[in-house]
Amino acid sequence: MEEIFDVLIVGGGMVGAAVACGLGGGPLKVAVIEALPPVPFAIDQPHDLRVSALSIASKNILETVGAWRGVVGRRVCPFRRMRVWETAGDTEFCSDDISYPELGYIVENRVTQLALLERLQDFANVELVCPAVIDKITYYPGQVSQVALADGRVLSAKLLVAADGGQSRVRQVAGLGVTSWDYGQHALVIYIETAYGQQDITWQRFVPSGPQAFLPLTGHYGSIVWYNSPDEVNRLKALPGEALKDELVAAFPDCLGQVNRVLATASFPLRRQHAQSYVKPGVVLVGDAAHTINPLAGQGVNIGLLDAAVLAEVLVEAAKKGQDISGLTVLKRYEKIRRNENLKMMTVMDVFYQVFSNDMLPIKVLRNLGLGLAERILPAKNKVMRSAMGLEGNLPKLAKGQAIL
Repeated sequence: MEEIFDVLIVGGGMVGAAVACGLGGGPLKVAVIEALPPVPFAIDQPHDLRVSALSIASKNILETVGAWRGVVGRRVCPFRRMRVWETAGDTEFCSDDISYPELGYIVENRVTQLALLERLQDFANVELVCPAVIDKITYYPGQVSQVALADGRVLSAKLLVAADGGQSRVRQVAGLGVTSWDYGQHALVIYIETAYGQQDITWQRFVPSGPQAFLPLTGHYGSIVWYNSPDEVNRLKALPGEALKDELVAAFPDCLGQVNRVLATASFPLRRQHAQSYVKPGVVLVGDAAHTINPLAGQGVNIGLLDAAVLAEVLVEAAKKGQDISGLTVLKRYEKIRRNENLKMMTVMDVFYQVFSNDMLPIKVLRNLGLGLAERILPAKNKVMRSAMGLEGNLPKLAKGQAIL
C-alpha cells in the first residue's frame, strides 16, 4: 500500500535529520528514510573516529530545533582558541577577542545524529523509517515520486530531499550532474590518548608534505589529522601503534605534548565535488549530496547544516503561503542562497589549500607575511573568526537562534 507524504528525506544522517527537525511541528507530513540506526551512546565508549568541529551557527541550529541538549547530554568538547602557523608566520584566534565563550565544539558525528533522531520522536508530523533498505527510487519531475523499500512499503511524495551523501542515489536517479576532482592527497585520522588533560585549542600547522591538525576531545584524548601523499598515508596506517606513535612524535610539533597511546586510525582521500544544480522539479539536494569540500577548515558539516536550515525555512514559508513546495519557484529560493554561499566557501578553501601546499619561495614568503599580518590587524582577524564560526553572510533564522514556525 502506498503511503503518502509531503516530503521524503532520503538519508537520516546529520543533515537529513536536521532538515526533518526544522520541519518538525509544522504543516508538512515528513518521512525520513535511513538504512541503519546509529549505535547507542554510552559514556564509557571510546570516542568515534568521525568527529566534526561544529560552528556557533551549527550549535544555534541544533539548539533552536531542540537537539543541542541531546548533544551536551552525551559528549562535547568546546574550544576557545584556534592556532594556524607555518615557520615564520603564526596567528592564534581566541573567542575572548569577540566576546564569545567558545569558537566552536568538537562533537562525534554519531552523537549529533543521535541527538537529532531522538528529537524527531517528539514530532507528530515526522516519521522515521529506520532500518530501511531501498529497492527502487522512481523520480517523476513535477509529479509524485516513489521510494520502494525491501519490506514492501512504498512511500511517495511530491518532494524528494537527497540527504544520502556524496554518492547520492537520489541525485543520480534525478540526473543532477556533478563537477569533481581529487586533490592528490589523503588524510590520516588518528585517535590518541595524550598526557595533557582536556584542551581548549584546535590547531593546524603547514609543512611541505601537507597540513597537520589537532582536534581536542573530552578528557585526555584528541584527534590528529595528518595530510600526506596516498602512499605515505598507507605506510603510516599499516604501522603498529607504537611505531606510529614514534612517527607522530618525530613529525608533529612539541605543542602536541606526550602521546601515551595510539588508539585507532582511519584514512580517506581528499576530493572536491559540487552539483551543477541543487534542484529539479520535485527534488532538492542538501549536504554531501550537493557538495563535498576540502576538510582543511572543518566546514563540511557546518555548510550542510546551513543547507538544512535554509531548506526548512523556505519550505515552511512556502507551505504557510499555500505554494507548491515541489515547484522550481520555491526550490530555486533555496538554491540561490546556498549554492552561491557554498561555492564561495569551497573556493576559499581551494585557494587556501593551494597556497599552503605550495613550496615555491615567493609564495612561502607571502603566506608567512599574511599570517603575520592577520595576527596584527584585529578587524580582519575578528572577521576571519566570525566567518569560521558561521556568523557571516546570509544566515537563516535557525542559525540566528530564531524559530521558523
